Amino acid sequence: MVQLTDTHAHIYSEKLRADLSAYMEAAMEAGVHRIYMPNIDLPSIDAMMEVELKYPKQSFAMMGLHPCSVEKDFEKDLYVMEDWLNKRDFVGIGETGLDYYWDKTYIDQQKESLMIHIAWAKKYQRPLILHCRDSIDDTLEIIEEAATDDLRGIFHCFSGTKQQAERAIACGFHLGIGGVLTFKNSGLASEIKDLPLSKMVLETDSPYLAPTPHRSKVNQPAYVSIIAQKLADLMEMPLEELAKSTEEQSQAIFLKHG
Repeated sequence: MVQLTDTHAHIYSEKLRADLSAYMEAAMEAGVHRIYMPNIDLPSIDAMMEVELKYPKQSFAMMGLHPCSVEKDFEKDLYVMEDWLNKRDFVGIGETGLDYYWDKTYIDQQKESLMIHIAWAKKYQRPLILHCRDSIDDTLEIIEEAATDDLRGIFHCFSGTKQQAERAIACGFHLGIGGVLTFKNSGLASEIKDLPLSKMVLETDSPYLAPTPHRSKVNQPAYVSIIAQKLADLMEMPLEELAKSTEEQSQAIFLKHG
């Protein structure tokens, strides 16, 4: 069985927590042996830590404030999060970024929060996990301005164009390929087909964005195997070869944590 990594899953979510042991067992059976957990807000920290404590060899916590959780007084949340970053090690910074889909009220605050997360990524030498729903060009502009040799990370749930992907890659970032690749009318396959596999990693964004044929259902880390097979088919290569590449890349990004 091939080994796979889910680089982005909110397995501490209430939608998964009640049956977490079953979801974790299913992930192992599907070959998914590592699951990286981006944080969302202050309330999610305890739940995330509990999962990591229960599954220390499979689950790894990050620290950050989701752009949809950014409000007028977001700085107070970031103070608490930076205190956490100073107390213990986290494998990544995020998820952070910009989201123009749900609400544009706090765009300026989202941008300020993103800049603080970028500073954290550089300070703690951890990958930056970027959310960029309906905001990829603005996100790219900020990352391009901040790009240095010590900044790396993942454009989570990448669904942009080939040109946008090339800009992200030029900044030293990888593309997080998830369930969108399996959606019939997403158009993502044609945009990434000719891009280097060495700049791609796999993710589910569980419990959201379940891949076909599970759309509209609760997503889970086991489904990363579906995304892996879809990407292998697209790249016209054996699943084993794709798995080897994405494993190498995910471990390089997260500095071999776990």
